[in-house]
Amino acid sequence: MTQFSIFDPALCCSTGVCGTDVDQTLVTFAADCQWLKQQGITVERFNLSQQPMAFVENALVKRFLDTSGAESLPVILLNGEMLLAGRYPTRQELARWAKITLEARATEATSFCSGKSACS
Repeated sequence: MTQFSIFDPALCCSTGVCGTDVDQTLVTFAADCQWLKQQGITVERFNLSQQPMAFVENALVKRFLDTSGAESLPVILLNGEMLLAGRYPTRQELARWAKITLEARATEATSFCSGKSACS
């Protein structure tokens, strides 16, 4: 089973829509995590301010924090192996790591003509 573990920096929430200063990167990443879940991928997120013990109990993350510091978060793990640190991955990266394909969304032409009009 594929499992992503995301160790976020200290945040008020993981969505990025808290307060007056919305962080679009967090909004996009939250949507990407939801997309992964819809593909059947397990995604766990840990927030340093709300779940500090998760950072201490994971030896890899603890060692990373001891060397690099909290300013180097987030840390992204796949099945317990570190993939990325210091930034959030793109949906394309997540899909590649999870070995799933991005579905191309075909846009259909929208017609505003009714059967009674002469437009084409």
